[in-house]
Amino acid sequence: MMDRVQRLLIEVLTEPQKGGQSVLGTIKIAVLPIAKVFTMCFLGFLMASKFVNILPSNGRKLLNGLVFSLLLPCLIFSQLGQAITFEKMIEWWFIPVNVVIASITGSIIGFLVASIVRPPYPYFKFTVVQIGIGNIGNVPLVLIAALCRDKSNPFGDTDKCSQDGNAYISFGQWVGAIILYTYVFQMLAPPPGGYDAEDGNMSLKNPARSSNPRALSNDDSPERLPLLAEEATPVYSSSTKKEQIKVFFKYIYEKLKLKQIIQPPIIASVVAIFIGCVPFLKKLIFTPDAPLYFFTDSCMILGEAMIPCILLALGGNLVDGPGPGSSKVGARTTAAIIFGRLCLVPPTGLGIVMLADKLGFLPPGDKMFRFVLLLQHTMPTSVLAGAVANLRGCGKEAASVLFWVHIFAIFSMAGWIILYLNILF
Repeated sequence: MMDRVQRLLIEVLTEPQKGGQSVLGTIKIAVLPIAKVFTMCFLGFLMASKFVNILPSNGRKLLNGLVFSLLLPCLIFSQLGQAITFEKMIEWWFIPVNVVIASITGSIIGFLVASIVRPPYPYFKFTVVQIGIGNIGNVPLVLIAALCRDKSNPFGDTDKCSQDGNAYISFGQWVGAIILYTYVFQMLAPPPGGYDAEDGNMSLKNPARSSNPRALSNDDSPERLPLLAEEATPVYSSSTKKEQIKVFFKYIYEKLKLKQIIQPPIIASVVAIFIGCVPFLKKLIFTPDAPLYFFTDSCMILGEAMIPCILLALGGNLVDGPGPGSSKVGARTTAAIIFGRLCLVPPTGLGIVMLADKLGFLPPGDKMFRFVLLLQHTMPTSVLAGAVANLRGCGKEAASVLFWVHIFAIFSMAGWIILYLNILF
């Protein structure tokens, strides 16, 4: 009897399924990218540890700045520009829509979880954001690169797999940036006493401050300013019309936080989409025999350095541990954020993508397109949400949550990727 069960188990694990892959083969394909990511992060951790110490805190900040300002924009420009056309841009319309839907459904789940767990006083909206906003840029790009590098990957040709995957991910990044610096920025607005205020010493509404509007108006610290000021309308003097227009656009620029939204990766995405959609410009820059293809090729070389650099920096950041923010958020709230983000959001996303597929919203037969949509619902909390939290005065708490979420995400992502590959293939 035991021999028969053992034989049956071996057959199930090793026989090809409907997509031509055995269960063990699917597990191997799903786990190997995570293993590669873990290995590179561990090397970064080792380089930043006190035993080696060649990647200190200042070095990691410089490395993060290099990735964000140069390497990531180069990767986006070269991959998205080569893949996109005007027809494909119309065909890919569901990618940015999926980013918005993921943020809405994630925030609803975050609200429900926060309502049940009841985090400490200032951290209700913080909990909603940490569950609702996932990493739709860096981590998916890393996973796609690690997955496509393997010649046995189920998506076929390595170069096409990498180019399509990177293009789909890059196409949705501009929406993510707008969400971060509008919705997330507003949600993380500090309470009247700031995030350092003690729960027992502060009511939900601070009468001393709310009853004195002049005190509010005198508090000009950037983290306390609302995203769209209510009282502010530009006052024009009797100056020339040209100066009035200049003042008006400066006002719009400041109030809509365009400085934060217009970042190097977003600029690279917009430029790549524009050039890729104009056939003359695309032939001039992105085709291999184009006179300006050397620029694209240079960007591709620099873009390839993005993956190892960002993983070394990410691994190095783990040296500092969760930091002092853990005690403020609390173990119960942190556990709830991890569970909500990594266990509750992905199945909701799976249902959304399958429904969109049934309704005919997705390009027929494009497995990578569906895989990227699913990844947008599966990723850990956005690192850029932590940067916004830092602007709003709760950066230490966000760093603590990001530390634990990314640790557990190594295991959750492997499980969800196995499920996705079994569904897609």
